Amino acid sequence: MTELRIAAAPISWGVCEVPGWGHVLDADTVLSAMAGLGITATEFGPPEYLPAAPRDLRAELAKHNLAPVGGFLALALHREPGAALTAARETAALFAAAGAEVIVLAAATGVDGYDTRTPLTDHEWRTLIDTAASIADIAAEFGLRAAVHPHVGTHIETETEVRRFLADSELDLCLDTGHLAIGGTDPVALARQYPHRIGHIHLKDVRLALADEVRSGRMEYSQAVRAGLYVPLGQGDVDIAALVHVVRTAGYSGWYVLEQDTALNPGDTAAGPTRDTEVSLRHLAEIEAEPASARI
Repeated sequence: MTELRIAAAPISWGVCEVPGWGHVLDADTVLSAMAGLGITATEFGPPEYLPAAPRDLRAELAKHNLAPVGGFLALALHREPGAALTAARETAALFAAAGAEVIVLAAATGVDGYDTRTPLTDHEWRTLIDTAASIADIAAEFGLRAAVHPHVGTHIETETEVRRFLADSELDLCLDTGHLAIGGTDPVALARQYPHRIGHIHLKDVRLALADEVRSGRMEYSQAVRAGLYVPLGQGDVDIAALVHVVRTAGYSGWYVLEQDTALNPGDTAAGPTRDTEVSLRHLAEIEAEPASARI
């Protein structure tokens, strides 16, 4: 089999679009940390974290020998589809001009953060599905792929919502092992059942005891992150090795993005997140060396 295409994401160093999430390290520090670990590609992080002009964005990444993968785009797909499509077109134009491959689309609630949400009506759900399909068409116009990201605090979070989306839409998923597990979906079982629907992968490991606290409503997502919800690959309760072997055997050849959501405190440096990412990289190297038959 070919080597794993491994990338990073700024959220592993605490860079998040949510207001008040935590201390944000500057881009040069984060990209330098990635490069220092031997990582050769990255997602972009939140809007405006990296330069907004394509030439400047390419130059910033090239300075650190990092290839552009694409990035996360959270939009309220269930309402005001025109505004969502306009934002998606602007994002697609930037991503394509920068040489990226994928738009990772999330069904945002329209409220800042990921701690609360309200149910959708059937009409709003249909609007969400149709808007996501239109955004995938826009992405394709620019030579990009779109993958829909089930995510805590969005309108595609629970196992019921994930399966409803798979039934109602033809779009691929961004299989995020952490967010799926927190929402109650076994990511390995999902990969086995829908290998042809996996368009992008975010690798996270989680402590399921804390995930249960989030799912039950006893703890807010942001609080759980600060309490250690995410851990380096191999130190939590998600069978990352089985997931990797299942998708590779099924023919997946896309990116594996290391994305351990982290929130930093004032004064924190890149040292802790860098150390955790290094542990995750070592675990992936061990998985890659294993025979696939050992886990499938």
